[in-house]
Amino acid sequence: MPLELSSCTYSYRPWSAPVLSSLDYSLAPGLTILLGPNGAGKSTLLRLAAAVTYPRTGTVTYEGTCSRSRAYRASVGWMPQQITAMAGLTAREQVAYSGWLKGMNKREAWDSAAQALSRVDLLPQADIRTKQLSGGQLRRVGVASALVHGVRVLLLDEPTAGLDPRQRRVFRDVLASFADDVHVLLSTHDVTDLAEECDQVTVLDAGRIVFTGETHDFLGHAPAGTTPGRLAEAAYSALSDTDAYL
Repeated sequence: MPLELSSCTYSYRPWSAPVLSSLDYSLAPGLTILLGPNGAGKSTLLRLAAAVTYPRTGTVTYEGTCSRSRAYRASVGWMPQQITAMAGLTAREQVAYSGWLKGMNKREAWDSAAQALSRVDLLPQADIRTKQLSGGQLRRVGVASALVHGVRVLLLDEPTAGLDPRQRRVFRDVLASFADDVHVLLSTHDVTDLAEECDQVTVLDAGRIVFTGETHDFLGHAPAGTTPGRLAEAAYSALSDTDAYL
């Protein structure tokens, strides 16, 4: 069974309107792009899936294991929007520290940190202090920190925000390289993150899922005659009735 959200409702306060209401979602294998405008509920969905918070009603499970369990948290990794370079630590030390916080002993965390940095093509920078890394490299340290404890699901919240086009390309190549054995859900409000290696697309609008399926099916919602370079923008607009990306 995949990662699933079943009838999940969440609001920040008991008296406030729900951000998500009776939401059902199942994460498909491979790399999935979670599209939606700011305020659509993308971060809330990811936080529920990452067991950072819990739904007021409904359940979140991975292979039948509840998100409140230790086994669930061992299987799922989360990278928040903001990655902080920890003062005085090298890239390997920061990733190892993340592993230690997740319950690994020091030796396991140290060895796994090197493996995780290798997976994100950052092993040559392992001994460089994180304060000296570029923005794109620091994002990859964030991914390595989420991967370090051997996760099977990786949740990324707006990971390409602030990166230039070259850095975005490198970052997407890194994600595509391990999407065969780790299920990846990447949220964004920018359709330029929808690349050809993306397997699935989910569109969230005002707290509800308006589309989820394979990339070619998503692009098929673009009106006839749309120029090839604008298919993703046009498909999004057709599904959500908004021009937020145009």
